[in-house]
Amino acid sequence: MDYCVITPVRNEAAHLPHTVRSLASQTVRPSTWVIVDDGSTDDTGRIADEAAARHDWIRVVHRTDRGFRKSGGGVIEAFRVGYELVNAKPWKFLVKLDGDLSFEPSYFERCFEEFSKDPKLGVGGGTICSDVCGTAVPECPKDVRFHVRGATKIYRRECWEDIGGLQPLTGWDTLDEIKANMLGWKTLTFANLPLIHHKVTGKADGTWRNWFKNGRANYIVGYHPLFMASKCATRFFQRPVAVGAAGLFAGYITGYLRGVPQIDDRDLIRYLRKQQVNRLLMRDSLWNQ
Repeated sequence: MDYCVITPVRNEAAHLPHTVRSLASQTVRPSTWVIVDDGSTDDTGRIADEAAARHDWIRVVHRTDRGFRKSGGGVIEAFRVGYELVNAKPWKFLVKLDGDLSFEPSYFERCFEEFSKDPKLGVGGGTICSDVCGTAVPECPKDVRFHVRGATKIYRRECWEDIGGLQPLTGWDTLDEIKANMLGWKTLTFANLPLIHHKVTGKADGTWRNWFKNGRANYIVGYHPLFMASKCATRFFQRPVAVGAAGLFAGYITGYLRGVPQIDDRDLIRYLRKQQVNRLLMRDSLWNQ
């Protein structure tokens, strides 16, 4: 199976070796793996260069340190730099993969088996897990199956071309799959294919900033206010109690108050909101497919 992988990384020296070992041991290896060192100040760049010296299918791009971590859009800006090196290649699948994951040697082979079962499956990926005493425990067990985590997304080429690639904004990993579904594609997390996440999700931003960022992302992609209210209410009693709900609400409502631009696609926002209203009314929607 011809596929390319792009991994934007910033200060992942403690975790990138796990990902290098996992990809190097795949039963079906990528034709190209581009590691984009997004201005790391630790040994990330050196680790990536050493991996490229050992494997001729690995390429490394080093970006200048911008001096700060740019949440949301920064990772896609780095991703696009890597994409320039593979967009002309005849790949069938494109993978956006984080540099702090490890997975079994058969991971990608089994992912492509899932894609082969359904020609309308446009975006897929495994289940992001934490290693708890040697057991892979899903980080977000209540995630809906159509939502594929941004840390591991596999795009079928035809779907990728239909959605127009990834947008460098907060909420990119919701925007892509909603647009794919609107255009008739399916998106799916593979429950039986775990990946171990070696860094706690949101740790780089901190708990409050992470939830605020998620709320702002929900505003940018056009979440329905009633659906957002329901989401905040559901989150209120989950750990950390009240913090997640407050962060989501603050990120969402301040988007309105500050006039933050939403995505420039009213058809997509209407589609998303219709799905969300259907969900609230317990009708058929993306949530129960």
